[in-house]
Amino acid sequence: MAKVCISCGKGPSFGQSRSHSMVATKRRFDPNLQKIRVLDGKTPRRAYVCTRCIKAGKVTKAV
Repeated sequence: MAKVCISCGKGPSFGQSRSHSMVATKRRFDPNLQKIRVLDGKTPRRAYVCTRCIKAGKVTKAV
C-alpha cells in the first residue's frame, strides 16, 4: 500500500517513542490516508488522499 497522498505528496515521518524511563525506540507517524474515488481527467480512479486535502477540496471526488 502506498503511504503517500497523491495530492500533496505527504508521506510517513519518523521519530521516537519515549517510555517512562526515557528509552527511545524508533516509530513511524503515518498520515491519515483514505482510499477514495478521484476524478483523474474524465475517468475516475481509486487513490490514497490525506484527509486534509479532502477537507480543503484539493481533489474532486467521483460519484
